[in-house]
Amino acid sequence: MPHYGGRLAAVTAALAMSVTTGAISPAFATNQHGADERHTDKNPTATGYGGAVSTVDPEASAAAIDVLRHGGNAVDAAVAAAATLGVTEPYSAGIGGGGYFVYYDAKSGKVSTIDGRETAPAGITHDAFIDPATGKPYPFTPELVTSGVSVGVPGTPATWERALERWGKFSLKKALEPAIEVADRGFVVDETFRSQTADNQKRFEAFTSTKDLYLHNGKLPEVGSVFKNPDLADTYRLLADKGMDAFYDGALAKEIAKTVQNPPKSPDTKLPVSKGSMTEEDLEHYKALDQDPTHVNYRGYDVYGMAPSSSGGTTVGESLNILDVFNLPSLKADQPAVLHHYLEASALAFADRAKYVGDPAFVKVPTEALTDPIFGKERACELDPMHAAIKPLKTAGDVTSYDGTCPVKPAALADEKDTENISTTNMTVSDKWGNVVEYTLTIEQTGGSGMVVPGRGFLLNNELTDFSTVYDPADPNRIEPVKRPRSSMSPTILLEDGKPFLALGSPGGSTIITTVLQTLVNRIDLGMSIPDAIAAPRASQRNTKAVTAEPAFIDKYGAALTSRFAHTLTPSGDSFSSASEIGAATAIEFLGDGRTLAAAEPVRRGGGSAMVVKPSK
Repeated sequence: MPHYGGRLAAVTAALAMSVTTGAISPAFATNQHGADERHTDKNPTATGYGGAVSTVDPEASAAAIDVLRHGGNAVDAAVAAAATLGVTEPYSAGIGGGGYFVYYDAKSGKVSTIDGRETAPAGITHDAFIDPATGKPYPFTPELVTSGVSVGVPGTPATWERALERWGKFSLKKALEPAIEVADRGFVVDETFRSQTADNQKRFEAFTSTKDLYLHNGKLPEVGSVFKNPDLADTYRLLADKGMDAFYDGALAKEIAKTVQNPPKSPDTKLPVSKGSMTEEDLEHYKALDQDPTHVNYRGYDVYGMAPSSSGGTTVGESLNILDVFNLPSLKADQPAVLHHYLEASALAFADRAKYVGDPAFVKVPTEALTDPIFGKERACELDPMHAAIKPLKTAGDVTSYDGTCPVKPAALADEKDTENISTTNMTVSDKWGNVVEYTLTIEQTGGSGMVVPGRGFLLNNELTDFSTVYDPADPNRIEPVKRPRSSMSPTILLEDGKPFLALGSPGGSTIITTVLQTLVNRIDLGMSIPDAIAAPRASQRNTKAVTAEPAFIDKYGAALTSRFAHTLTPSGDSFSSASEIGAATAIEFLGDGRTLAAAEPVRRGGGSAMVVKPSK
């Protein structure tokens, strides 16, 4: 294997010196030596030349930088980072999941995208989420998410292959080398990895394969220990040698289908672990889709995002079109007023998302109307600059008849129940040629379905829980065979005069949309630097009765938003952990002097990792 960054030999030697005992799994090693050879330091900002990267993990960022330094471009680096995240952030990403890839090509000046969203198996039924014993939907957690029926056909491997075919300089084999190295030598366990394992302990104990990998002898990995995944390293080697056909057709495909149809249940688990219907043929027929991005113009910036099956591009775009009607920069001294507009615009766009957005192969999605500035102007008629509307809003905009004037004649609103989970990951990459990648990928729930494919080292997703739980023929996000569930992933690239200005994205389920939107409002309308725009406390209004807000947001803005604008705020948090954070953004801003500024979270998810090829002061 070619040498990357001079680390492998040193790490191997260091590992030979480290002390292990027979009681320690091959996945764990005491970190007495060799930690200095691993990437553990997290710097949330970096400025310089020659290319940049921002991810949630220093090993993934280092993999991308190594690729850039060895002649790879942004696409090669993004695939290398994504594969490494499959090792170090396995509960958020990996080859058992899917995602959306947005690419700016410096030579053509064009933005393109790949839809690598998972699909439902051909054999899925409309009542797949209904417990036959009770006739009622399975409880969402842990029963529904921890099951074969929740697993969609993975799209991440096909996305990597397609991106490299279209725009990469490296082969898949070369792009996977850094991740193989990390999987072999291991990475240092941090508090986030341990706490996520603890949060999922009951689910992981339900499967023999998962327990063996992540809970050796029933114990959680210790902070500071080294976690190795030789099975995943071997799986990556298989894909490197044979290509992605080895994932979608062959022995591995058979093992994935078997895991879904007959989950490797532990004999003592009390979870029902329903069986899924995915077959080898479902895997063989999967395709990552080339498609055009969404596009709106916001205060002179061309904003490109992900079209359906993601709702990110349409909902962020519509929100910006609504906000563009108001002169928010003139209000930047009054931050609560600007945030009020942001929250109300988001609620309006989410009402339209619920009514209209699903997989365009099954639903006629009015993408052009939803991103039309005239439609946005008409929806802005519903935004009261002085008072929050009562929510949830009962009506959606009429995409069949609009002219930008008030009053609006609303259409009926389809009810929306948010089942998207917060665990996803995002990366932003640029190279010395000016190409840019914004890539969001996920396995859905923290820990996905909880099922590791035996002997293969990766978790399968539970993305099908993004479908509406109860089948409704009028619901654009209803369950259908071979359909892609609606997503909120919102990888976004902004151009100014045809050149990159800013690229950003985030994990966070349906709060991805609001995280990206609020970061743009912070940066463009409130004039914050991009590091400050990312670090600022967040709130999310998704057409719900109350605004979900981080405690710091409530402390800073709650009184004003409540007393002046009649908002109701509730602290953020989720049912799977004690986390109160909203999102974990990454971004790169392109400075006027030729430098790039990479920015990641300073605190959320333990902080992110920003790096550049050639640092500058």
